[in-house]
Amino acid sequence: MTPSAKDIERFRRLVARDLGFYFDAGKQGFLGEVLSRRAAARGIGVDAYLAITEASLALVERRALARELTVAETFFFRDRDQFQALREIAIPARVPARSLERRLRILCAGCASGEEPYSISMLLHDWIAETGWDVSIVGIDVNPSMLELSAKGHYGRWALRETPNDVQRRYFTVEGAHFVLDETIRKRVTFEERNLVDEDASFWRPSSFDVVFCRNVLMYFTPSVMKAVVARIARALAPEGFLFLGHAETLRGVSEEFDVRSTHGTFYYRRRSHPPKLAEEIPAELALAPIDLTFMSAPGSDSWVDAIRQASDRVQALTNAWIASGGSQAPAPTAEIAPSWSPSAALELLREDRLADARALLSRVPPESMRSPQVLLLRAVLSTYGGDLASTKELCRELLHHDETSAGAHYLLALSLEHSGDLPGAASHDQLATELDRTFALPHLHLGLLAGREGNKKGARRELEQALALLHREDPDRLLLFGGGFSREALMSLCKAQLSRLEGVP
Repeated sequence: MTPSAKDIERFRRLVARDLGFYFDAGKQGFLGEVLSRRAAARGIGVDAYLAITEASLALVERRALARELTVAETFFFRDRDQFQALREIAIPARVPARSLERRLRILCAGCASGEEPYSISMLLHDWIAETGWDVSIVGIDVNPSMLELSAKGHYGRWALRETPNDVQRRYFTVEGAHFVLDETIRKRVTFEERNLVDEDASFWRPSSFDVVFCRNVLMYFTPSVMKAVVARIARALAPEGFLFLGHAETLRGVSEEFDVRSTHGTFYYRRRSHPPKLAEEIPAELALAPIDLTFMSAPGSDSWVDAIRQASDRVQALTNAWIASGGSQAPAPTAEIAPSWSPSAALELLREDRLADARALLSRVPPESMRSPQVLLLRAVLSTYGGDLASTKELCRELLHHDETSAGAHYLLALSLEHSGDLPGAASHDQLATELDRTFALPHLHLGLLAGREGNKKGARRELEQALALLHREDPDRLLLFGGGFSREALMSLCKAQLSRLEGVP
């Protein structure tokens, strides 16, 4: 029996509840196939299978689903830059903190078939031999089949495709079609079957680990599960310990317990000694009013930054028309806008399209905070909305002087450079923004529009498709700040319209 759409939705909710995995509408076919196979394996119908598993997901069935739903593709020394940062930054930084016990603990969460923890063991082998430090590496995964492969330490040639020849010769023995890992490297790593969704106080003890690798795992979780998992990792990670995520993952909007670090051409995180107070967080539930963007689809259309300015002008024109027709005027900027300056108050005014009030509020920021990165970014956003791109450029350059990893500042600087005619410079800063935060949709959109203006149809398609995919899950607060006054739906419509124009164009 083929599962119905209702059956698949029940299965999707069950998977999210018990495994934490997020699957969007595009995965319905895949989920339907898995549901059919599992029901057939149990010898029961789809409805009966769902009823049983919804009531209680047994361990054996959880393991079976983990095998079906997890992606196990990996290889040794994947994303080599992060391993270099581990050896040259993270380990030397953790040594003073552990000087008494002379022991370091490293966790690889979602270790699949073991290539990642074994890579770390090889990477640190000589250092361990020279110093005599005790380094233990724990690999955990929800898929028992992968852990069985990990424990054997037997790999095919494809798993070693990024492993230097001298490392292969030193640490592997060829046995038929397999490369067998040296026992010295293997014994430093232990493997455990664990689900990151499950709380286990005995495992996630405070300050248990010095370094955590959790790469290309969070991206599969629902937002609530992602936050819970990161909170669990933060608790188990020692203060000023290091967290490495996949390049397509970010802690933006997920946790305030980490600072981002950038070395060796890559990004990673370090746990703060004193996380900021939650009261200072920017609210996430902010929406935008839809604005028509169809004019951007016409050949020879204006630049993206011109579209943003026209949107701001339209808001003001609509407000003036409402007042002229007898409507009540929005309150003038006064001390009553908010009892005191706060980022949330400024964002609320942006949400209501009260740009003048937001500028007035920013003018009341205490002098000692006027040059803080947060305020500089908000000032740059308002300058962009108001069409003052010269001020945007100055503010962004000042912000980047203090924090070169601000993806938002790079994106706004790209808009100002486009306005001044420096299209290569604009594209360069957009590219930097995408590298700093691989979930940030707006730089991809801007790159797509720039590529289209330059006649690069292939590049335009690539960037617009990426922007469209990311916009589905873009944070509402980031859309508010950088979306130019346009709603998620309007931005997605723009991407689709531009892609439609490129259809069939070589």
